[in-house]
Amino acid sequence: MTLATVEAARLSIKDIEPLLFFAFAGLTCVSAWAVVVSSNIVRMSVYLLLTLGGAAGLYFVLSAEFLAAVQLIVYAGGTMILIVFGVMLTSKNPFAQLAAKTWEVVAGGFIGVAIAAILILALVNTPLPPRQIVPAADVQHLGRSLLTDFLVPFEVAAVLLLLVMIGAAYMARRRVRG
Repeated sequence: MTLATVEAARLSIKDIEPLLFFAFAGLTCVSAWAVVVSSNIVRMSVYLLLTLGGAAGLYFVLSAEFLAAVQLIVYAGGTMILIVFGVMLTSKNPFAQLAAKTWEVVAGGFIGVAIAAILILALVNTPLPPRQIVPAADVQHLGRSLLTDFLVPFEVAAVLLLLVMIGAAYMARRRVRG
């Protein structure tokens, strides 16, 4: 085997980007559908985690590493922790089954098809700019402004989330004793 054949056989990241995109898009769509059709709330939260992780994977493929990291840390991490604590601490039966009524399924299907049609119409009619990679200076500027100009709102949001978790734990504990 010559060096030229080895180089020709080696896949570059540009060659597998479309495959990765469709893999993450498929994971996101299938797991989002599973959230909708599942009746077990714990399974719903696991499917939601897969959906948020698939969206982060899409951001990575599209060279938006900062958005992907924020997606994983804030949404996949924080939201899932809140959901798990909320379900496990406040629910009498965390493995409760949820059953939708027929009219709810029909209404949800109609709304889903309408939203999908609007999104497809917007996608087809929107011209896409050439792909640009975000310079590191913009991310550094965002980090500096988050920790200087917007430090107070950032900390207020953190304290608010902490209070919500403490309140959920207190309410669950009080319900168990009562």
